[in-house]
Amino acid sequence: MRRKSALSLLLSVSLLVAVPATAGAHCDAMDGPVVKDAQAALRSGHVTGVLKWVRAEDEQEIRALFDEVMTVRAHGGAAQKLAERYFFESLVRIHRAGEGAPYTGLKPAGRIEPIIAVSDQALERGSVDTLVHKVVAHVEQGIRQKFQEALEAGRHAEDNVAAGRAYVAAYVEYVHYVEGLHDALAGAVHAHQDTQTSGHVELTVSP
Repeated sequence: MRRKSALSLLLSVSLLVAVPATAGAHCDAMDGPVVKDAQAALRSGHVTGVLKWVRAEDEQEIRALFDEVMTVRAHGGAAQKLAERYFFESLVRIHRAGEGAPYTGLKPAGRIEPIIAVSDQALERGSVDTLVHKVVAHVEQGIRQKFQEALEAGRHAEDNVAAGRAYVAAYVEYVHYVEGLHDALAGAVHAHQDTQTSGHVELTVSP
């Protein structure tokens, strides 16, 4: 029962880490999904593929901008590059504004966090197995490491004051690590519930 509960907690935390709060963390990158869709739209000449990234009230602005950019980029050369860059920046800015996030400019390709890249790859491949395995393994490793450090320190906690303080430090770090994971997960659950209902949700982990 304990093993099952522990695995359930790890899996839940893995989903929290994967989703996040970092949804906007790579939407402003040149190799992020927003710009990739924008590039595809410009190649095809159809704006539909990027409209999902903006709110309904911003759709007309993007449509008008797209038409203007298509006209300018038809001149090729520097005009094309400038027009495309302007479209990428405008689309990302409007997308982030719709999320209530600030726009700080387009980020170079190659700087997306590994966990975000793996999250995108999971969707592209149609399987979340690799993502779950990586995140669960990472979380489990962290818990096991903090646990082992506290356990080892605890074996010498009564030897002398210095050893006792070393144990307390390791114990506090271990407990805070696990508590942080729990609080982060509970916070995500509550935040989701707040958008669905005004009811209270309490996260419990059975021993």
